[in-house]
Parts: sequence; structure tokens; C-alpha cells
Amino acid sequence: MPTRASAWQPPAPRRAEPDKPPSEVKPRRFHIPWQNLALIGAGVLIALVVLFTYNALQSRQPRMTEREVKQLVAQAMSSATPPPPTAARVYDIIASSVVLIRTQEVKDGEPGEGSGSGVVLDQSGNILTSLHVVQGASEIEVIFADGTVSKATVAGALGDKDIAVLKASEPPPLLIPATLGNPAMLQVGDEAIVVGNPFGLRHTVTAGVISGLNRSFKLPNTTEPVEGLIQFDAAVNPGNSGGPLLNRDGEVVGIVTALANPTDQSVFIGIGFAVPIDVAAGAAGSPPF
Repeated sequence: MPTRASAWQPPAPRRAEPDKPPSEVKPRRFHIPWQNLALIGAGVLIALVVLFTYNALQSRQPRMTEREVKQLVAQAMSSATPPPPTAARVYDIIASSVVLIRTQEVKDGEPGEGSGSGVVLDQSGNILTSLHVVQGASEIEVIFADGTVSKATVAGALGDKDIAVLKASEPPPLLIPATLGNPAMLQVGDEAIVVGNPFGLRHTVTAGVISGLNRSFKLPNTTEPVEGLIQFDAAVNPGNSGGPLLNRDGEVVGIVTALANPTDQSVFIGIGFAVPIDVAAGAAGSPPF
């Protein structure tokens, strides 16, 4: 029996589709927000306004003349003045604390007068001076820096150091005590300033240096040489005794007590001596510094 032919047939070949042209790539557009453009424009406008204003002000400012330049230079130079000398500064510090001492005495049946210096120690009216200034005096008078005159008496003494403490009976209402320094801090060559009343010339200032330390010298009121004295070369003469020896800070480091002279004349030849203030203040029971 004849077989039936299969109905399968090979698939027809697929028709090739024509190639499609590649799609065109369109460029992206860059968009700037209008708000940013406004800010940039405003910034440029402000910068232009500032620039024009500055140029206008600069053009209105007058140029300095040569004379004006010289005046400005002179003013700058004068403002750069050096500080006052040490002695002047120290004098301003101590002047209110230095007193003039006047004495009345009878010697060999004849009345006499004497003078010296002193320094206010405290607000109670205690004054440090040299013992030989007031020893044997029948009357002691103290003249303060403001012109106040007061009687005074000897309240204490260190005979072996030629130191005396006076007590003013009627001190002025406002007393300015001196500031005491530390003589142990002194070195040879340090500045030395003395304020006193040589020959009765009130508030005389002299300056020099510390010439030596721990010197031994026979003082006017002692029978034996005194140890531990401060030697200095600031000029002192009769009337300076009892006044303060000061350091560069205006602190009292000693009490002037004697001057050395190989002749019989009581004039200064370059060597003076002072009792250290820690020793001198002990006569009044005060702390050294």
C-alpha cells in the first residue's frame, strides 16, 4: 500500500531586511539657570561701582608737599624720645620722703647750728638719719618736702653704726615713706643716687656708682672702724649725712654717714660711705625690706 508522502517542507529562507541607518546622536544642551546669571551680573556691577568710587576718591586726595613730609618725619622723631635719666626718675620717686634736719646746740659755751638729711621711714613720722647729725643737739627741727616744719626728738639709736631714729611731733597729714631695698642685691658698678641737703641746699641729687662693698671705715660717731659699709662715688658733702643712698629703682639701700678725705677739710674727694639699710632700719625695729 503506497505510503503517503509527508507533508513537511523545508522552511523558506528569511528575507534579509535592509540595514537601518544608525540613529543620529543629538548634542546635549547646557542650560544655566537665569538666577545664576543674575547673581553674576550683580557681582560684576558691584565690582565696577567699587572700582569707580575708589578711583574717584583717590583722584580727590591732595598730594603731600615736601614740607608736609618733613613735618611728619620731625613729629615721628620727636615722639621717639628716650626715657628720662635714671637719676631724674629716682629723684621723682624719693623727693617726697627726704627731709631737712636743723639742729641747735651749745658747744664750748657757744650756741651753734647744724644741718643734715633724713628719710621718712613710716607713716608714724619716724625718720632715719645719722646719729652725729643730732647728737648733743638741744633742739631738733625737721622740714618735710611739703614745707611742714615740726619739732623732733631722738626715739632710738645705734651708736656703733652712727644711726638715729627721729620722731616728728607734728608731721604733715600726708606722709610718703620711702621704699626700702635689699643691699644684699648690690654689685660693684651698680648705679648709686644720693638725695640730700648739702650745705643746706634742699633736695640736691647726685649720681655715681657703687664703688665697693663690705668696706671698713671709722665713722664720725664711732671709736672703732665699722664693718660692712657701702662705698660709693656720688658726690656728698656736709649736710648729706643721714640722707638716703638709692638704687636705680628708687629704693633706699643705705643711709649716708661719712665721706673720706685724707685732709682736715670736710669736702668730697670721691669716696662716700653708707650704712646698709637693713642695719639702719633695725634701729627703729622695722623689717629690713
